[in-house]
Amino acid sequence: MAGLFLGIGAAAYFSDNGQQIEYPETKRVDTTDVYFGTEVADPYRWLEDDNSEETAAWVEAQNKVTHGYLAQIPFREALKEKLTGLVNYEKMGIPSFRKGKYYFFRNDGLQNQSVLYETDDLSGEAKVLLDPNSLSDDGTVALSRISFSKDGKYLAYVISRSGSDWNEIYVMDVASRKVLDDHIMWAKFTDATWCGDGFYYSAYDAPADGKGLSAKNEFQKVYYHKIGTPQSEDRLEYMNPEHPLRFYSVTITDDERFLCLYESDGEGNAIYVKDLNAVKPEYVCIASDMAKNNFVIDSDEKRIYMLTNEDAPNYKLLAFEIDNLKEGMHKEIIPEGKNLLESVSFAHDRMIVTYMENIAHHAYLYDRDGNRLREIALPTVGSAGFSADKEHKEVFYAFTSYTFPGAIYKYDLDSDKSELVFTPKVDFVPEEYVTEQLTYPSKDGTMVNMFVTHRKGIEKNGKNPVFLYGYGGFNISLTPGFSAMRIPFIQSGGIYVVANLRGGGEFGEKWHKAGTKMQKQNVFDDFIAAAEYLIKEGYTSPELIAINGGSNGGLLVGAVVNQRPDLFGVAVPEVGVMDMLRYHTFTIGWNWASDYGRSDDSEEMFKYLLGYSPLHTIKNDGTRYPAILVTTGDHDDRVVPAHSFKYAATLQASDTGDAPKLIRIDSKAGHGSGKPIAKVIEEQTDIYAFIMHNLGMELE
Repeated sequence: MAGLFLGIGAAAYFSDNGQQIEYPETKRVDTTDVYFGTEVADPYRWLEDDNSEETAAWVEAQNKVTHGYLAQIPFREALKEKLTGLVNYEKMGIPSFRKGKYYFFRNDGLQNQSVLYETDDLSGEAKVLLDPNSLSDDGTVALSRISFSKDGKYLAYVISRSGSDWNEIYVMDVASRKVLDDHIMWAKFTDATWCGDGFYYSAYDAPADGKGLSAKNEFQKVYYHKIGTPQSEDRLEYMNPEHPLRFYSVTITDDERFLCLYESDGEGNAIYVKDLNAVKPEYVCIASDMAKNNFVIDSDEKRIYMLTNEDAPNYKLLAFEIDNLKEGMHKEIIPEGKNLLESVSFAHDRMIVTYMENIAHHAYLYDRDGNRLREIALPTVGSAGFSADKEHKEVFYAFTSYTFPGAIYKYDLDSDKSELVFTPKVDFVPEEYVTEQLTYPSKDGTMVNMFVTHRKGIEKNGKNPVFLYGYGGFNISLTPGFSAMRIPFIQSGGIYVVANLRGGGEFGEKWHKAGTKMQKQNVFDDFIAAAEYLIKEGYTSPELIAINGGSNGGLLVGAVVNQRPDLFGVAVPEVGVMDMLRYHTFTIGWNWASDYGRSDDSEEMFKYLLGYSPLHTIKNDGTRYPAILVTTGDHDDRVVPAHSFKYAATLQASDTGDAPKLIRIDSKAGHGSGKPIAKVIEEQTDIYAFIMHNLGMELE
C-alpha cells in the first residue's frame, strides 16, 4: 500500500500561552472499499491493528500531546484534588439475604473496587467475603457478577481484566473463604447460573493469539460446569451452528426446577423452558418472536411468570400454567398500561412492580394475581432498585436522584414503612441546588424531556456554561442519578443537563424504535433541539455548551458536531462508535445492527449510514469546530479503540479551525465498566478540566 504523511504545519493549534503544539504525524494508506458501486476511502485502516508497533507508537505520541495540553490547564491539579475529596465517601450496595446471612458491597471511598461483605446483622459487624482489590495491584481486575449456590455453600464470581468484556469465573467455598481450583476462561456476557452442584455459563471458543480484543465473536455456547472438574470436561448444554451471530444464555427459577434458555439476535429474544423434574427434560418454547423482549421473572407452585412487550410496547406480565407450558397458553396478570412497566420481582407472597412514570420510578405492591395493593412511597423524584425474594419478607431498595446521593432503605411489606439503612455523607448540600424537568419540541414537533440541574438562583442571561449529556439508543433509559463528579462544574456556575432522546427506553418500545435505523436522525435532531431550546430560553449561548456522551452517546456527539459545529463550544465523545460502515466487523459490533442497520444491508441503508457516520462526515472546508477531546481505552473490546483512533486522525487532518482536536487513550482500560476509582478520577479530571477550560470557566 502506498503511504502518505500529513503535513504537520497544517495540523497545528496554539495553546493558551501562545506555544504552537503540533499533532503527531499520521500515515495515510491507499485503502478503499466499494459499497454498491460507491468508493469510500479508509486511509487510516492501519490503526485498526491494535497489536502493531506502529499503532502503539501513534498512541504514545497522541497521549504525549494530549497530556501536555491538559497539564497546562491552570486549575487541573486543584480540580483533581477536589474530585478526589468529593468521591471519598462511604458507599453501600443493596443487601441480599442467603441462608441466614446478609451480603452487600461497600466502598470506603477511594477503594478501586467495592468489597463484598457478609454479616448476620446489618447493624452489627460485617466481615470481608471477597475483596477484588486483592486480585490486582492497580485495581484493574473487577468483579462483573456474583452468584451463590442455592445452599449458600459456594460463591461463583465473574471477573474482567483491564476493562475487557472477556470474563473468567472462579468459585469460593464461603465457609472457609478458600478459592477452589475451578476456573472458567473465555466466558462473555454471562452469569454463573447455579443448579445442583454446578453452574451454567455462556462462552466463546478461544480467539486466535493476539486477536482477543478485536476479532468478531461468533458461535456463543452454553455449558454446564460441575464443581471439582476441569473446564475441558464441561458439558455442552446448547449451541446453534446455523446462527453464529446470536446470543445464548440461561437462567433458572429459584426452586431450580425450570431452566430458561434465551436466544437473541440482538434486537429481542426467544425463550425456551426445560422442566428439570421431567423424566425426559426437553425445551418448550414459550416466546418465539425475537423482535420482542421477553424475561422469565420466576415461578411458583403453579405458574411461570414472564414479562414481555409482545403486543404491548409498554410491557405486560403473563403467567403460564406449569401443567400446560405452551406458547400462547398464558394468562394476563398485569396488562399493559400508559406507563412503562420496567421490572417485577417476587417479594415473599407478593410482587414489587416498578413503573417508569415521566422518566422517574414509581413502585407498587401487587398480589400474585395482579391486583395492585398500594404504592410504595419513595423519597422524591428519582430512581429506585429493589432486592427481594420469595423466601423472606425483608425487602431492600436503593434510591438516588440528581441531588440525592444513593441511599439504602428497608421496606416492610406489612406495615408499608421504609426504614433508612444507609445514607452517604457527601460534601454536598442538596438544598442549594434544584433539578427542573422540562419539555421542548424537536425538529419534527415531537416533545422531548430533559432534566436541568443547577444552583438555585441562576439568571437566564445566556451566560451560563452547560454540560449537555445524551445517549439515545438500545432501549436504555436515562433516569435521575447522583454523581459527585459533577459537583465542581455545577458549583462553578455550570448547568448539568440530561436529554431523554428518542432511541432510549423512557417511553417504551415505540420511543426506542423511533430512534433506530432509518429513524436515527431523530436522535440527533432531539439533541440539537435541546441545545437550541436552552439557548432560546436564556440558559446559555452556543459557545458555552459542552456536549458529552459515551459509546452510542459518543456516536451521538460525533454526529451532531459534524451537523451543527456552530452550536457547541466543546465536545467530548467517549468510547464512541465512529465508523458506521465497519462497526459490525469488530468483536460484538454485529449485535448493534438492530439499532443501526448495516452498510451491507442495502444501498439505501449504506447511504443513510454514510450520511451521518462521524468518521465520514467531518467537514474539511475551514468550518470552525468546537474544542474536541476524544477518549477511549486500549482494552475496549466492546467499541474497539480503532473507531476513536481513525476519527481523531481524520479530525486532526481536516481544516476545522484552530480549537484543539485531541485524543486521550487510557491504558489497561476498556469500555468503562469496572474501571478502578483511581483511573476514574484521572479521566474525569481531564474531561472536566478540558471542558471548563475551553468554556472559559474558573474553578470555585
